Amino acid sequence: MVLCCCAVMMLAHTTFEVRGQGDRWAGRTITGIAYFVSGVRTAQSRQFSLIINRLTTAAEVQELNQALQSGGQDELLRVLSKMNAGRITIGNGVGITANAIIATQQDSGTKLIVLYERNVRFAELRSGARSENYRFGYAELFIGTGGNQGMLIPAAKIRLRDGNTWEVEDFGTFPARLMGLTVHGRGPR
Repeated sequence: MVLCCCAVMMLAHTTFEVRGQGDRWAGRTITGIAYFVSGVRTAQSRQFSLIINRLTTAAEVQELNQALQSGGQDELLRVLSKMNAGRITIGNGVGITANAIIATQQDSGTKLIVLYERNVRFAELRSGARSENYRFGYAELFIGTGGNQGMLIPAAKIRLRDGNTWEVEDFGTFPARLMGLTVHGRGPR
């Protein structure tokens, strides 16, 4: 399988727009289409929805970073599982908890980073599949002028590089493309 490093992001808490932004994004829903392209399967598109209850605070981002530094993915998963910032749904169903939602201001709008605990299926655990090591889901949404798109990695592994940079690795497939993202709800866009 081809491993692809799909995203690298800085986690210096000073770059996140966490102060005063909770009110701006709280109560918002972002919808669109997730387009999956896999090697052996035909391409699929599914409905995508992100319900934002609140943004992850700078202190929580620092806590996630420290967890990854001190205990790797296991510690990151333990800390992340106690957080709840919203809900992410791919396809039909109720979805799962979006544990962390982080907003950063970009030149042309806002970048939302979503990190969630992936549901590892029983068959993966029973067979000892390599995919069980990819315990996170990760998404980047670009909202603003010239954007309203993003990418989704349904099975990701996260490592720390250079002390404050997260490296996100996809489980051998291409990330899904998020298209036609629309923001619904109260407050200014």
